[in-house]
Amino acid sequence: MDPSVTQVRQAAPRGLEEYNPFTDGKPMPPGMAPKAAAPSANTQPAIMKPTEEPPAYTQSCAQEQSGAAAELLRRQEELERKAAELDRREREMQSLSASGGRNNNWPPLPEKFPVGPCFYHDIAVDIPVEFQKTVKIMYYLWMFHTGTLLANMVGCLAWFCVDASRGVDFGLSMLWFMLFTPCAFVCWYRPLYGAFRSDSSFRFFAFFFVYICQVGVYVMQCIGISSWGASGWISALTCLNHSVPVGILMILIAALFTSEAVLSLIMFKKVHGMYRTTGASFAKAQQEFATGVMTNKTVQTAAATAASRAAQGGFKEQI
Repeated sequence: MDPSVTQVRQAAPRGLEEYNPFTDGKPMPPGMAPKAAAPSANTQPAIMKPTEEPPAYTQSCAQEQSGAAAELLRRQEELERKAAELDRREREMQSLSASGGRNNNWPPLPEKFPVGPCFYHDIAVDIPVEFQKTVKIMYYLWMFHTGTLLANMVGCLAWFCVDASRGVDFGLSMLWFMLFTPCAFVCWYRPLYGAFRSDSSFRFFAFFFVYICQVGVYVMQCIGISSWGASGWISALTCLNHSVPVGILMILIAALFTSEAVLSLIMFKKVHGMYRTTGASFAKAQQEFATGVMTNKTVQTAAATAASRAAQGGFKEQI
């Protein structure tokens, strides 16, 4: 190696990384101390940036919060209303038991009338809160049914006045009014009332069976076949040939029968949907029917009489 290069390398000051205090006991001259590197002029402090920006508070968030608060308030009011209703019903039942039971109040007849009410009817007392609206609608539908039959009787009377050969229709219209008005109340409204009152599967099935037949009757009355005592569409169009005013009256009655049939189908579907949410079933209906038959006093008396007669006959044969 070139002697000049070796001399320069030996004369070069040693840095801090080459300084060993154990091998070299001589202190390093002040001028030979390594100098720290000066910070660069463009050095900036480190700034941590968030990975996700916080969601901005918008109007939609405020609407969602207000909607949730309104929903909670509505549920609280509904629970308070149900609690008040249950409390009222409990007080009503206590007052009824203290007074010796509840008296029949339907149909509402005068006190001096020779015949008294036959049923106890109070939707606010007997029916749970969530089913009261449906039962009221069915009660109003029965009232609409009664009014339509009365209007049908008036229409058939007017038809009989302009066409003397329509006496059969007028007679049948009176029969339908006197027969279907109480039968509809007893055969399908009262079973529905009792089904929602006591959650009875058997009463639900009785209502469905009778009411689907009632809907069929509505459809036949809506059609209005001649000599059937119904002011339906066929009868109304036939009457237009004899009298336009009476024909228009019968067309209005046919529209009432049509609306009645449509409303009945809608309510049938609604009641069936509510029935499926109550936990009722055909097996429970059979069990309720069997229990009701076995606990009926008339059936028990008849069974005991039949059993005693059979035992007496067998005893006589042995003698």
